[in-house]
Amino acid sequence: MPIIIANTVYRDMLYFFRNQFTSIVMLAILTALISVILKHMLSPDSQQLIALNNSTYISDITDINLQQLVRHISAEQQCILLQASAAKTLAILVGNVILVAGLLTMINLISNNQSVSVLRAISLSIPLLPRLLVLIFLITLLVQLGLLLIIVPGVLLAIAFSLAPIIATRDNLSTIKSMHISTKMAFTNVRLLAPAVLFWLLAKAVVLLLMTQCTFMSLLIAEILLNGLSNLISALLLIYLYRLYMLLPQN
Repeated sequence: MPIIIANTVYRDMLYFFRNQFTSIVMLAILTALISVILKHMLSPDSQQLIALNNSTYISDITDINLQQLVRHISAEQQCILLQASAAKTLAILVGNVILVAGLLTMINLISNNQSVSVLRAISLSIPLLPRLLVLIFLITLLVQLGLLLIIVPGVLLAIAFSLAPIIATRDNLSTIKSMHISTKMAFTNVRLLAPAVLFWLLAKAVVLLLMTQCTFMSLLIAEILLNGLSNLISALLLIYLYRLYMLLPQN
Protein backbone atom coordinates (compact mmCIF):
# COMPACT_ATOMS: atom_id res chain seq x y z
CA MET A 1 0.00 0.00 0.00
CA PRO A 2 2.73 2.60 0.82
CA ILE A 3 4.32 1.97 -2.61
CA ILE A 4 0.97 2.49 -4.36
CA ILE A 5 0.33 5.73 -2.43
CA ALA A 6 3.88 6.98 -3.09
CA ASN A 7 3.53 6.34 -6.84
CA THR A 8 0.15 8.10 -6.90
CA VAL A 9 1.46 11.12 -4.99
CA TYR A 10 4.58 11.28 -7.16
CA ARG A 11 2.51 11.27 -10.37
CA ASP A 12 0.09 13.87 -8.97
CA MET A 13 3.00 16.09 -7.92
CA LEU A 14 4.58 15.99 -11.38
CA TYR A 15 1.21 16.54 -13.06
CA PHE A 16 0.45 19.61 -10.93
CA PHE A 17 3.99 20.96 -11.30
CA ARG A 18 3.92 20.55 -15.08
CA ASN A 19 0.50 22.18 -15.47
CA GLN A 20 1.28 25.09 -13.12
CA PHE A 21 4.96 25.37 -14.04
CA THR A 22 4.88 29.06 -15.02
CA SER A 23 2.99 30.13 -11.89
CA ILE A 24 5.24 28.08 -9.58
CA VAL A 25 8.42 29.45 -11.18
CA MET A 26 7.07 33.01 -10.91
CA LEU A 27 6.23 32.45 -7.24
CA ALA A 28 9.68 30.96 -6.56
CA ILE A 29 11.50 33.86 -8.25
CA LEU A 30 9.24 36.49 -6.65
CA THR A 31 9.80 35.14 -3.13
CA ALA A 32 13.54 34.83 -3.85
CA LEU A 33 13.54 38.47 -4.95
CA ILE A 34 11.70 39.48 -1.76
CA SER A 35 14.27 37.61 0.36
CA VAL A 36 17.26 39.18 -1.42
CA ILE A 37 15.83 42.72 -1.29
CA LEU A 38 14.90 42.35 2.38
CA LYS A 39 18.35 41.00 3.20
CA HIS A 40 20.07 43.96 1.54
CA MET A 41 17.70 46.45 3.19
CA LEU A 42 18.35 45.06 6.68
CA SER A 43 22.07 44.35 6.30
CA PRO A 44 24.77 46.79 7.45
CA ASP A 45 26.04 49.25 4.83
CA SER A 46 28.48 48.03 2.21
CA GLN A 47 31.56 49.76 3.67
CA GLN A 48 31.11 47.99 7.00
CA LEU A 49 30.69 44.62 5.26
CA ILE A 50 33.78 45.21 3.10
CA ALA A 51 35.83 45.87 6.23
CA LEU A 52 34.43 42.73 7.84
CA ASN A 53 35.09 40.67 4.70
CA ASN A 54 38.70 41.88 4.77
CA SER A 55 38.96 40.57 8.33
CA THR A 56 37.47 37.26 7.17
CA TYR A 57 39.99 37.12 4.33
CA ILE A 58 42.85 37.67 6.78
CA SER A 59 41.48 34.79 8.87
CA ASP A 60 41.44 32.54 5.79
CA ILE A 61 45.10 33.10 4.96
CA THR A 62 46.27 32.81 8.58
CA ASP A 63 44.28 29.66 9.43
CA ILE A 64 42.13 31.38 12.05
CA ASN A 65 38.73 29.70 12.39
CA LEU A 66 35.42 31.57 12.71
CA GLN A 67 35.26 31.24 16.49
CA GLN A 68 38.76 32.68 16.83
CA LEU A 69 37.89 35.43 14.35
CA VAL A 70 34.88 36.51 16.43
CA ARG A 71 37.13 36.76 19.48
CA HIS A 72 39.74 38.79 17.58
CA ILE A 73 37.44 41.35 15.94
CA SER A 74 36.17 44.42 17.77
CA ALA A 75 32.80 44.68 19.52
CA GLU A 76 31.57 46.94 16.71
CA GLN A 77 32.53 44.36 14.09
CA GLN A 78 30.83 41.63 16.13
CA CYS A 79 27.63 43.71 16.05
CA ILE A 80 27.98 44.09 12.26
CA LEU A 81 28.43 40.32 11.89
CA LEU A 82 25.40 39.66 14.11
CA GLN A 83 23.28 42.19 12.21
CA ALA A 84 24.25 40.69 8.83
CA SER A 85 23.47 37.17 10.06
CA ALA A 86 20.12 38.25 11.55
CA ALA A 87 19.20 40.09 8.33
CA LYS A 88 19.94 37.01 6.23
CA THR A 89 18.00 34.71 8.57
CA LEU A 90 14.96 37.00 8.70
CA ALA A 91 14.96 37.54 4.94
CA ILE A 92 15.05 33.79 4.26
CA LEU A 93 12.31 33.19 6.84
CA VAL A 94 9.99 35.82 5.34
CA GLY A 95 10.59 34.51 1.81
CA ASN A 96 9.85 30.95 2.92
CA VAL A 97 6.66 31.98 4.71
CA ILE A 98 5.34 33.83 1.63
CA LEU A 99 6.29 30.88 -0.59
CA VAL A 100 4.51 28.35 1.64
CA ALA A 101 1.41 30.51 2.16
CA GLY A 102 1.13 31.46 -1.52
CA LEU A 103 1.71 27.96 -2.86
CA LEU A 104 -0.64 26.22 -0.42
CA THR A 105 -3.34 28.80 -1.22
CA MET A 106 -2.77 28.23 -4.93
CA ILE A 107 -2.98 24.44 -4.57
CA ASN A 108 -6.14 24.68 -2.50
CA LEU A 109 -7.89 26.97 -4.99
CA ILE A 110 -6.84 24.95 -8.04
CA SER A 111 -7.96 21.75 -6.30
CA ASN A 112 -11.38 23.41 -5.99
CA ASN A 113 -11.39 24.22 -9.73
CA GLN A 114 -10.69 27.92 -9.24
CA SER A 115 -8.19 29.72 -11.47
CA VAL A 116 -5.70 31.88 -9.59
CA SER A 117 -2.73 34.08 -10.41
CA VAL A 118 0.44 34.28 -8.33
CA LEU A 119 -0.35 37.75 -6.98
CA ARG A 120 -3.92 36.76 -6.13
CA ALA A 121 -2.68 33.65 -4.33
CA ILE A 122 -0.29 35.76 -2.26
CA SER A 123 -2.95 38.37 -1.47
CA LEU A 124 -5.44 35.68 -0.40
CA SER A 125 -2.79 34.04 1.77
CA ILE A 126 -2.11 37.20 3.83
CA PRO A 127 -4.33 36.07 6.77
CA LEU A 128 -2.21 32.90 7.01
CA LEU A 129 1.12 34.73 7.24
CA PRO A 130 1.28 35.45 11.01
CA ARG A 131 0.47 31.85 11.97
CA LEU A 132 2.85 30.40 9.37
CA LEU A 133 5.58 32.83 10.42
CA VAL A 134 5.51 31.49 13.99
CA LEU A 135 5.18 27.88 12.83
CA ILE A 136 8.01 27.97 10.28
CA PHE A 137 10.24 29.91 12.67
CA LEU A 138 9.80 27.23 15.36
CA ILE A 139 10.30 24.36 12.90
CA THR A 140 13.40 26.00 11.38
CA LEU A 141 14.88 26.71 14.80
CA LEU A 142 14.34 23.15 16.07
CA VAL A 143 15.59 21.51 12.86
CA GLN A 144 18.70 23.71 12.73
CA LEU A 145 19.49 22.99 16.37
CA GLY A 146 19.06 19.28 15.66
CA LEU A 147 21.36 19.45 12.62
CA LEU A 148 24.00 21.28 14.65
CA LEU A 149 24.06 18.48 17.24
CA ILE A 150 24.64 15.23 15.37
CA ILE A 151 22.55 15.77 12.21
CA VAL A 152 20.20 12.83 12.88
CA PRO A 153 17.92 14.72 15.35
CA GLY A 154 17.57 17.52 12.80
CA VAL A 155 16.58 15.08 10.05
CA LEU A 156 14.05 13.38 12.33
CA LEU A 157 12.54 16.74 13.32
CA ALA A 158 12.33 17.79 9.66
CA ILE A 159 10.37 14.61 8.93
CA ALA A 160 8.22 14.96 12.04
CA PHE A 161 7.12 18.55 11.31
CA SER A 162 6.96 18.28 7.50
CA LEU A 163 3.15 18.16 7.38
CA ALA A 164 2.62 20.95 9.94
CA PRO A 165 2.28 23.88 7.45
CA ILE A 166 -0.32 21.95 5.42
CA ILE A 167 -2.27 21.02 8.57
CA ALA A 168 -2.13 24.57 9.94
CA THR A 169 -3.42 26.14 6.71
CA ARG A 170 -5.90 23.52 5.55
CA ASP A 171 -7.42 22.64 8.92
CA ASN A 172 -6.99 26.10 10.48
CA LEU A 173 -5.23 24.72 13.57
CA SER A 174 -2.81 26.35 16.01
CA THR A 175 0.97 26.06 15.72
CA ILE A 176 1.45 23.52 18.54
CA LYS A 177 -1.57 21.44 17.51
CA SER A 178 -0.37 21.31 13.90
CA MET A 179 3.12 20.22 14.97
CA HIS A 180 1.65 17.56 17.28
CA ILE A 181 -0.62 16.08 14.59
CA SER A 182 2.18 16.26 12.02
CA THR A 183 4.52 14.30 14.31
CA LYS A 184 1.95 11.53 14.83
CA MET A 185 1.16 11.25 11.13
CA ALA A 186 4.79 11.49 10.04
CA PHE A 187 6.07 8.62 12.15
CA THR A 188 3.04 6.51 11.26
CA ASN A 189 3.86 7.05 7.56
CA VAL A 190 7.62 7.51 7.75
CA ARG A 191 8.27 5.39 4.63
CA LEU A 192 6.23 7.85 2.58
CA LEU A 193 7.74 11.00 4.09
CA ALA A 194 11.39 10.20 4.80
CA PRO A 195 12.61 9.83 1.16
CA ALA A 196 10.99 13.13 0.10
CA VAL A 197 12.33 15.08 3.10
CA LEU A 198 15.82 13.57 2.76
CA PHE A 199 15.90 14.45 -0.94
CA TRP A 200 14.81 18.01 -0.06
CA LEU A 201 17.57 18.39 2.56
CA LEU A 202 20.19 17.01 0.16
CA ALA A 203 19.03 19.26 -2.69
CA LYS A 204 19.08 22.34 -0.42
CA ALA A 205 22.63 21.43 0.67
CA VAL A 206 23.69 21.23 -3.00
CA VAL A 207 22.19 24.70 -3.65
CA LEU A 208 24.10 26.10 -0.65
CA LEU A 209 27.28 24.61 -2.08
CA LEU A 210 26.55 26.22 -5.45
CA MET A 211 26.13 29.59 -3.72
CA THR A 212 29.70 29.39 -2.43
CA GLN A 213 31.04 28.46 -5.89
CA CYS A 214 29.08 30.97 -7.99
CA THR A 215 31.83 33.47 -8.85
CA PHE A 216 31.20 33.80 -12.59
CA MET A 217 28.20 36.17 -12.35
CA SER A 218 26.95 39.13 -10.37
CA LEU A 219 26.47 38.29 -6.69
CA LEU A 220 22.96 39.79 -6.71
CA ILE A 221 21.83 37.79 -9.76
CA ALA A 222 23.40 34.63 -8.36
CA GLU A 223 21.55 35.13 -5.07
CA ILE A 224 18.19 35.56 -6.79
CA LEU A 225 18.65 32.60 -9.16
CA LEU A 226 19.93 30.19 -6.52
CA ASN A 227 17.29 31.28 -4.00
CA GLY A 228 14.72 30.78 -6.75
CA LEU A 229 16.08 27.28 -7.40
CA SER A 230 15.94 26.52 -3.67
CA ASN A 231 12.33 27.74 -3.61
CA LEU A 232 11.46 25.48 -6.56
CA ILE A 233 12.81 22.49 -4.64
CA SER A 234 10.72 23.48 -1.61
CA ALA A 235 7.68 23.94 -3.86
CA LEU A 236 8.03 20.38 -5.18
CA LEU A 237 8.18 19.06 -1.63
CA LEU A 238 5.12 21.10 -0.59
CA ILE A 239 3.08 19.80 -3.53
CA TYR A 240 4.08 16.23 -2.65
CA LEU A 241 3.24 16.74 1.05
CA TYR A 242 -0.11 18.40 0.29
CA ARG A 243 -1.24 15.57 -1.96
CA LEU A 244 0.06 12.96 0.49
CA TYR A 245 -1.84 14.59 3.36
CA MET A 246 -5.04 14.42 1.32
CA LEU A 247 -4.56 10.69 0.77
CA LEU A 248 -3.56 9.70 4.29
CA PRO A 249 -6.29 8.58 6.72
CA GLN A 250 -7.35 11.43 9.00
CA ASN A 251 -7.64 10.58 12.68
